[in-house]
Amino acid sequence: MKQIIQDLKNGHTILEEVPAPEVKTGQILIQTTRSLVSLGTERMLVEFGKANFLEKARQQPDKVKEVLQKVKTDGLRPTINAVMNKLGQPLPLGYCNVGRVIGIGKGVTDFKVGDRVVSNGPHAEYVSIPKNLVARIPDDVSDEDASFTVIGAIGLQGIRLANPTFGETFVVVGLGLIGLITAQLLKANGCRVIGFDFDQAKVDLANTFGVVGVNPSKGIDPVAFVNSVTDAVGADGVIITASNKSNEIISQAARMSRKRGRIVLIGVIGLDISRADFYEKELTFQVSCSYGPGRYDEHYEQKGQDYPLAFVRWTEKRNFEAVLHAISTGAIKVGPLITERIPLEQFDQIYGNMSNGRSIASILEYSENDEIPKRTISLVHSKIKSGSGVVGIIGAGNFTSAMILPCLKKTQARLKVISSSGGLSGTVLAKKFGVEQSTTSNQSILDDQEVDLVMVTTRHNSHANLVIQSLLADKHVFVEKPLALTNEELMRILDVYHQSGKSISVGFNRRFAPLALQMRNALGSTDTPMNIVATMNAGFIPGNSWVHDLEVGGGRIIGEACHFIDLCTYLTGSLVNSVCMNSLGENPEENTDNASILLSYENGSNAVINYFSNGHKSYSKERIEVFHQGRVLIMDNWRKLQGYGFRNFSSASSGQDKGHQIQFNRLIDSIKRGGDPIIPIDELVNTTKASFAAIESLKSKSWVSVQ
Repeated sequence: MKQIIQDLKNGHTILEEVPAPEVKTGQILIQTTRSLVSLGTERMLVEFGKANFLEKARQQPDKVKEVLQKVKTDGLRPTINAVMNKLGQPLPLGYCNVGRVIGIGKGVTDFKVGDRVVSNGPHAEYVSIPKNLVARIPDDVSDEDASFTVIGAIGLQGIRLANPTFGETFVVVGLGLIGLITAQLLKANGCRVIGFDFDQAKVDLANTFGVVGVNPSKGIDPVAFVNSVTDAVGADGVIITASNKSNEIISQAARMSRKRGRIVLIGVIGLDISRADFYEKELTFQVSCSYGPGRYDEHYEQKGQDYPLAFVRWTEKRNFEAVLHAISTGAIKVGPLITERIPLEQFDQIYGNMSNGRSIASILEYSENDEIPKRTISLVHSKIKSGSGVVGIIGAGNFTSAMILPCLKKTQARLKVISSSGGLSGTVLAKKFGVEQSTTSNQSILDDQEVDLVMVTTRHNSHANLVIQSLLADKHVFVEKPLALTNEELMRILDVYHQSGKSISVGFNRRFAPLALQMRNALGSTDTPMNIVATMNAGFIPGNSWVHDLEVGGGRIIGEACHFIDLCTYLTGSLVNSVCMNSLGENPEENTDNASILLSYENGSNAVINYFSNGHKSYSKERIEVFHQGRVLIMDNWRKLQGYGFRNFSSASSGQDKGHQIQFNRLIDSIKRGGDPIIPIDELVNTTKASFAAIESLKSKSWVSVQ
């Protein structure tokens, strides 16, 4: 299928060929018929993409600070690689999609195949969208008119926050697409509406809707005008839909408001607010968040958990439906807003001329066909003959892009296929790293007889099932940590593993880092016990991140601290037999990203893993201290290793990223030899069980045995 994307690195807007998405649980697969170009939002993205590196930095000063901090902690080269990797991820453009349902995901009951629907899907021939972001179109509303629904919901949410009442005077600053719809919705609410814009054509159009349109470039002072038509009372409310970096807009909005007036920001403007303007009138100011309640709430959007209507009357989906009803009844008219209708293939007529600012609404038209959408596309033809070491990758996220594929590319593996849920990220990575095929079907990888190694780099909750499916499909498996999220999943994996004759490798790359190998070599025999103190200055992750979701990410101990459990196991040469964990705070059982884990090993060794998220970024992210037979090893951030009490020991430095490369080199060599495991299965299982036991220990406040 075809999809419009923005390349942030070179600024090009591209019509990319990507595989069509599969319909997921709780989602709806839609074949697009129309989509609306949001000229304001999309122009910003296009112009950002075209900007040079210095201009990009000026537009995002907070990101520049993060980059400078990363240079201090990780070094210049890893930071440059991370920045370039981020810029190399293109943005899908568009969020006003209309089409017909061609597929229903599991758990969706209120839609059927053939329904005409609107969604916030991108400019793509096929989209798979969660059910709470989809609304059915009334029979008397055309696809073209329905494409204004999402834009209308943005304006409607701003109005709901302003809470207008019949007879009030409202000002709309900026009569672009959102502004013109917002003005009409305010009129439908019984308000007197004044609209300001510097484009006379937009002002004239607003006048046809009964709005008092004003062009300040004609010498009219906005504040004086509002005061004159309200008998010096001022506007009851001001809704700002403009996009302008000037601070003058917010100042004017305050000065034209009445006492205790309301100002709502939908657009993007300078926000250097004068305290006096707001203090004297006790004005309220609020920024509107997109389509309404539910936006950016993963439980609502991705998991389909609706808010009860009695308590949250207007969610984003119900706002969609309200806008569609307004279009159906003629309360708002969207036809006059259409500037041009362009076939999808001629998209550059819109995106190549966005800076002129004259268009209001551009409609993309899609060809209708009854073909089955392709879920696998071929990109390059391999010159490598078939044989062992043929890789299929499931997952095309940041880690795959930044670490997995760059390391795999340096091995002797043949990269045949990569799978991504939407098709775009996998296709981009396939082109960049020479992968032969991009697909949205994991099953096609499992069914491919040439693929003998499946690499799983998806979110944690999918690991166990994908490992099991891969083993049943007679594939060797590499899976990013963790191997599983529950003991039940782990037992299922073991049962299938022992019957399969295939190998499993987990992304415990720390043990393969050059400094870890040097530490193990320097320690020599591990028959005698040792003490290890390992600290992960992991950094803060917001509580709403999927990593903290126990059903999806498993928490940071199971999901990340397992790296150090495996490393300690490697250094001691033994297995964990019991675990005790304690975490920070008055309710320690609720805090699993600030914790100390004490591991007791079968050979008498002890290891303390301090996993902290409350430290400073400038301190080393990872540090290991080993005390053994009158000697001490200290590894600092995988950049420096010091030894005390060792003969002929010279300090060393090396990057952790080399550990990934060494692991992958050994993995591919192992597959070519027949699949000998590069990490013993008993160590993989023991590490996974130890991370589970750490959580159990926290709840029971006692030592937990690792069986």
